[in-house]
Amino acid sequence: MNTLDQNEKYEHLKQLIGGMGRTLIAFSGGVDSTFLAKVAYGVLGQDAVAITALSPTYPATELEEAKLYAAEIGIEHRLIETHELEKEEYAVNNPDRCFHCKKELFTEMQIIAQDEGFDTIVYGGIMDDLGDHRPGMEAAELLSARAPLLEAELQKSEIRQLSQELDLPTWDKPGGACLASRIPYGMRVTLEKLHQVDQAELFLHKVGFRLVRVRHHGDIARIEAPPADLPRLFQGEVHTRIVAALKEIGFKYVALDMQGYRSGSLNETLASHTIVPLQTV
Repeated sequence: MNTLDQNEKYEHLKQLIGGMGRTLIAFSGGVDSTFLAKVAYGVLGQDAVAITALSPTYPATELEEAKLYAAEIGIEHRLIETHELEKEEYAVNNPDRCFHCKKELFTEMQIIAQDEGFDTIVYGGIMDDLGDHRPGMEAAELLSARAPLLEAELQKSEIRQLSQELDLPTWDKPGGACLASRIPYGMRVTLEKLHQVDQAELFLHKVGFRLVRVRHHGDIARIEAPPADLPRLFQGEVHTRIVAALKEIGFKYVALDMQGYRSGSLNETLASHTIVPLQTV
């Protein structure tokens, strides 16, 4: 049984990173990868480089924040293009979609590592990820990408607290995920759908909802927000503005999920999902 406290895990993390040599970090600008980049840069200095994928599956606002956070840390930050949307095994949107996305990212990172003499590729996997459907972790294992936060047995709550102590602006940032996670399994991922989700969530952020998801169900936009925020969706003219904006984006109907926001809500359908053979798409 692990008996390490938060600070001991933090020291263990730094020891792990110290033995990794020149390191490439998969950097999304989220809570975990930003903390990892901060610690890696503190330990390795110029031998740590952050890599962010340029992809239509990545929210535009998240990209700008990633650039800002990397600059504040001082770490070298590179943007690379990934093309998972062009791959049929990704676009068909089976439950293993994230495997193909992360495989694309880690493959591109491996090329950089081999060309430039980097020793290790890392990403921000944590202990909390072990209890959810995370096929991306299988891709990481396949391509030898390490998860030092997971190896140090750090939980999300501990990473947030340590991030606050390090004055990282992400310490209380809501969890994020790629835009394709808003599209139910079995519904094809397309550039148009990704753009609609991105624009819809951007509008909701602008009217004051910090944590929100717009799930794409064809003609229907299903909004998820924390239960405490649900009454705000009907205050004043907010609901009228939201409906009008989302219809202009391309949805015919705008629905509110009464259960509220929950991470990975589309995974609730996994037990009944039927795999779509690639040759039939």
